[in-house]
Amino acid sequence: MIFSFGKKGKKYGFKDWPDHELIMAYRKEENPDIIAELFTRYTHLVYGICLKYFDDKEEAKDAVMEIFEGLTEDLPEFEIRNFKSWLFTVSKNHCLMALRKKKIIHAAEESVAKNCEPEFMESPDELHHDILRRERSENELISALNGLKDEQKLCLELVYLKEKSYHEVSEITGYSLKEVKSHVQNGKRNLKIKLEPLNEEEK
Repeated sequence: MIFSFGKKGKKYGFKDWPDHELIMAYRKEENPDIIAELFTRYTHLVYGICLKYFDDKEEAKDAVMEIFEGLTEDLPEFEIRNFKSWLFTVSKNHCLMALRKKKIIHAAEESVAKNCEPEFMESPDELHHDILRRERSENELISALNGLKDEQKLCLELVYLKEKSYHEVSEITGYSLKEVKSHVQNGKRNLKIKLEPLNEEEK
């Protein structure tokens, strides 16, 4: 599905429908015009969030499109009580995931470049093996993070990728300070548990 900024969902008069009625209607008939109407209503909100995370405006616009295209699968799957609040959280999570992937890829590229000394480059097989090992580790980390509960994953990403303090995470997420600490501690423990079998395989 392709959106354009400013598109209206007029076909069935969705403009006057409350959010919850639009979502209920989409669950029944999956009419793309409903997604278009939600896009019209909340483009400014999602775009504003994306701009806070991405320096490039085009990158932020791409993220907006991806978020709204994801609604086609998310709306039938999740029980949504307050669409605006839910969309705000979804948008933040999408941006954090995108930044995390970029950060991992950038770190891997730097690491490979740093280790590509002349004598090391004389062994292409060894270099290839090292790159594959690094890619595997990154994929395993992403998979393990995605396996955590949403609140644990979000708090870990904010603390360790965005370098936010526990107080800042509490303000961003709405969790209490005690809940933030608990989500981070439990997330770290569960992440370690998920990665332990993989670490054993490499020994």
